[in-house]
Amino acid sequence: MSVPASASSRPARLLDAGMCLTLRPMAYPAFFEMYKAAIKNTWTVEEVDFATDTLDIQKKMTDAERHLVRRLVAFFATGDSIVSNNLVLNLYKHINAPEARMYLSRQLYEEALHVQFYLTLLDTYVPDHDDRNRAFAAIDNIPSIQKKAAFCMRWIDSIQDLHRIETHEERQRFLLNLICFAACIEGLFFFGAFAYVYFLRSRGLLHGLAAGTNWVFRDESAHMAFAFEVVATVRREEPELFDEKLSASVVEMVDEAIECEAQFAEDLLGTGVVGLSPENVRDYLKYCADQRLTTLGLPKRYGAKNPLTFMDLQDVQEVTNFFERRVSAYQVGVTGEVVFDASF
Repeated sequence: MSVPASASSRPARLLDAGMCLTLRPMAYPAFFEMYKAAIKNTWTVEEVDFATDTLDIQKKMTDAERHLVRRLVAFFATGDSIVSNNLVLNLYKHINAPEARMYLSRQLYEEALHVQFYLTLLDTYVPDHDDRNRAFAAIDNIPSIQKKAAFCMRWIDSIQDLHRIETHEERQRFLLNLICFAACIEGLFFFGAFAYVYFLRSRGLLHGLAAGTNWVFRDESAHMAFAFEVVATVRREEPELFDEKLSASVVEMVDEAIECEAQFAEDLLGTGVVGLSPENVRDYLKYCADQRLTTLGLPKRYGAKNPLTFMDLQDVQEVTNFFERRVSAYQVGVTGEVVFDASF
């Protein structure tokens, strides 16, 4: 088997076409460190205990809260599968550094783990076969989820016809796809979903879901950090790509993502969940969006404060303690901290 000429040496830039196979000398050690950190964060679905959750749903929750959970698990049913498809079809192909591709391979494993977690969640929360089938078909028959899925699929399709990204316009298209999945899908859609989980936990409900979500939250935060490091690397190597046109496209994308997620909030909370309103969620999304924009080197757009007090930093200690208690259950000890308002 012959090795392509492009594999024998490092490309000049991260997005240069080819198949670099050279780990030494290592051009992007930050990606390798992220890969190693991800390995330390290994967990399994079998460690999550849903024992009390079923009783909560049957005996302790209001009809409005049950509706929230049904819609939330319907979104979870396919959310991480969408991210996995973009990772395989678009990102792995164009980020040309073996250490970065090592991280993406690990991320793909984590996305599969999340899919397994949510499958187990649906089997536990939705025992009826027909109801489960409807949950998995939510992207086709629930308008608020359908709108979010259409947003995601449009951005997957935006670069699927690109086998190489060589021109200025093609590279910007790639960056917008990467930014969309990091800042909007993982950084807004998923963070919005996490907020509902932690709201229910603040009410003393669904501790099994919250426990598993702690691990998913940590994974998704790392995924965002990796994607934004890719963006920062490309900015250093090709600053001309980061022009006013790209900035305007990012802002437009974030605005649309907030509207999609705000419609989802109206659906989840429209029957009247005590203690949480669609307006609260919209403000929280704007708060998160400003953090994403800042990380991308763009000015804050919304100036919103976090209205969800249960997502404040006092929760960090609880989650950190949770991980410390679970270290013995891991193949590898977990280090680091979870910060709910980190500027990823």
